[in-house]
Amino acid sequence: MLREVLDGTQWPAAARRFAGVLRSSVVPRGGGLLLVGTERYEPWHLAAHLVDEAAWSGRPELAPTLVRHRARPAGPAHLAVGLGRLEAAGRGETLMVVAPERPDDALLERVHDARRAGATVLSLDGGDREVHGLAHEALTVTEADDVDLDMVQHLVSAAAGENTLPAARPGRRRFMDRLARLTDHLTAPPPQRW
Repeated sequence: MLREVLDGTQWPAAARRFAGVLRSSVVPRGGGLLLVGTERYEPWHLAAHLVDEAAWSGRPELAPTLVRHRARPAGPAHLAVGLGRLEAAGRGETLMVVAPERPDDALLERVHDARRAGATVLSLDGGDREVHGLAHEALTVTEADDVDLDMVQHLVSAAAGENTLPAARPGRRRFMDRLARLTDHLTAPPPQRW
């Protein structure tokens, strides 16, 4: 429904482009996806949507590790990863920064160090030049835009899990769907007698 509302704007295509970069940067046997926000804005909602999309699309590499400013080491595992995790980020890992406002200098320094160590840095940001400058790929949402950062996060997470079969393979997809239906039919229990 959100895509229909935004049809005719740049946002669905921009989100798909950004999600395509995200998909290509998180490889199945890579270091994974780290997701971090600012001290005031934690992208837990995006993390939850990416976990769902990872499961639905069969791409487990899209499930992020949420890196928190106020981690709870004694709490559940998904709340226990602190900023120290960024110090270990390096080649093969993707770090997505979600920053509606300028992050503090300590976070920017950690992101810069992760980039220098070989991590791919992506950002969903509010237009801060330093955040944008650190990112290999960025999608910027400002107050002047017709959407907000939360809406764009929904578009990006949905696009990240989209079926990305190349255009030359739709026939194969239809064949696989027909084969699956036939298999279901052949393996179904026989109909009950009257």
